[in-house]
Amino acid sequence: ALSEDTVSRALEEVGQAVKPSLVAIEQGLLQSAVAHADETGMRVAGKLKWLHVLSNERLTRYGVHPKRGQQALDDLGLVPRFRGELVHDGWSAYATYSQCGHALCNAHMLRELTFLDEQYHQAWAKELKTLLLTAKAAVERAQAHGQSELDPVELRRFNHQYGAWVEAGWVLNPPPLPRVGKRRQAESPPRQLLKRLARDRHAVLAFLHDFRVPFDNNLAERDLRMMKVKQKISGCFRTDTGAELFATLRSYLSTARKHSLDMLSVLTDALLGTPFIPQLLSTPG
Repeated sequence: ALSEDTVSRALEEVGQAVKPSLVAIEQGLLQSAVAHADETGMRVAGKLKWLHVLSNERLTRYGVHPKRGQQALDDLGLVPRFRGELVHDGWSAYATYSQCGHALCNAHMLRELTFLDEQYHQAWAKELKTLLLTAKAAVERAQAHGQSELDPVELRRFNHQYGAWVEAGWVLNPPPLPRVGKRRQAESPPRQLLKRLARDRHAVLAFLHDFRVPFDNNLAERDLRMMKVKQKISGCFRTDTGAELFATLRSYLSTARKHSLDMLSVLTDALLGTPFIPQLLSTPG
């Protein structure tokens, strides 16, 4: 049987060998017109840490950090330099970056609207959910016909209907009564969602205005799903070094898989000094 030290040295050797590929992955993501961001918790040496991902259809870059928010994104260094459309789930840390555009995951939005419809019996929420799904279908039809944008009349109609249903939500959910004494009056879930729908209108409807932007953030969620599977099977990482090596190698392997390459072959190539290097775009997009 292989000793743990042998396995550890092999992982470190591959980690060093794939560094040129990681540089190309990061450069490619920074050139991308659209990228997906997400994060999930992971146990490292008995403590909670976070696995962050920035990815697109062809590239994946993971990073491990003790924190989830802006400090982690700043330290990992990719999101602060990204200039395209960033697709995410609305986590407040992403909103602090103004150098890029923002597109919200509408799969999350649909779940919240369904909750308001079923638990609060908010008719506007059901109608807005239907509107988002209708808009998604319209974009897919336009793409199937080779169009790069919606008909202006149809686009204006979707925007108008969105505003109308949000306004209907405000009417149904007036502000809470003034607080009495020092006790703070919490806002209801419908008003909390309405605030985000109004404030982030452009990000919610980004897929309507730019066909390169997807309807949801499922790509990043898929890229993180293997972490949950790993934790169920083998538990946590015992060391920070092991977690960071995992992020390094998974970045390399995930990118290779997106290029339909064989995993064993790209690992062999890395150890032979010729790691797979994804081709960079000549222009952003």
